[in-house]
Amino acid sequence: GWRRAASAIATGCVRRLSMAKSKFEYVRDFEADDTCLPNCWIVVRLDGRNFHRFSEQHEFKKPNDDRALNLMTKCAQTVMQELEDIAIAYGQSDEYSFVFKKKSRWFKRRASKFMTHVVSQFASSYVFYWKDYFKDQQLLYPPGFDGRIVLYPSNQNLKDYLSWRQADCHINNLYNTVFWMLVQRSGLTPVQAQDRLQGTLAGDKNEILFSEFNINYNNEPLMYRKGTVLIWQKINEVMTKKIKLPKETEEKEVEVTRTRTKVVPLHCDIIGDQFWEEYPEILAEDS
Repeated sequence: GWRRAASAIATGCVRRLSMAKSKFEYVRDFEADDTCLPNCWIVVRLDGRNFHRFSEQHEFKKPNDDRALNLMTKCAQTVMQELEDIAIAYGQSDEYSFVFKKKSRWFKRRASKFMTHVVSQFASSYVFYWKDYFKDQQLLYPPGFDGRIVLYPSNQNLKDYLSWRQADCHINNLYNTVFWMLVQRSGLTPVQAQDRLQGTLAGDKNEILFSEFNINYNNEPLMYRKGTVLIWQKINEVMTKKIKLPKETEEKEVEVTRTRTKVVPLHCDIIGDQFWEEYPEILAEDS
């Protein structure tokens, strides 16, 4: 009896599967193959859409707003924890880059899956965690982010990409720091400040900061000058646990140390060799 029942169920399943195929299914052939090349680092970089307007509407502090930068990092940590195979991330201003492992087989290496998952997870996290960082500042409208994907075949290519983003962070932050000092403390209009800085080199900007505002740029917070690097690190966490000991009636509280792998933010130089020598596991093939 049970054999006949099993056979009937199996036949029914096969029939349903064959019925599921319809005459419309040919439209799947229009889907383009967007599989990322094998053995390449997959980098997804996202940027805030029209964040110049967004920062003005939400009264971000200039030139840097810790709330906004820390919120970006929280969103990036969420992305790393929720998605698979991200080896390292780097962020500055309203952008973040996520580096997926060379050998990742996540979603069969489909570029559209990588990009849409990163951007949607980041954007929803931005809205979700907004109140934790901006407290009384209401979110006036939904922020948008765009994403792109670039493949880097060698470790050196990847290191150069991340160096490029950190160099960009330095150039932009130095300019913005001087610009806003001229506007906020010297009373120049934005156009006048722009004219004053036109054609100036890094040394000139440093000199303006020091001689006119008594600011040594090298003493500015590392988060502003270097951006934020996110890596995986083993962290020992001490937890309190209630356990019942043999021959004792009452539970006792004891401290238990557990090792967990967490996403940790660093504000450091990644252009030189020191960072990569300190964390060789990031580029390791089998990590």
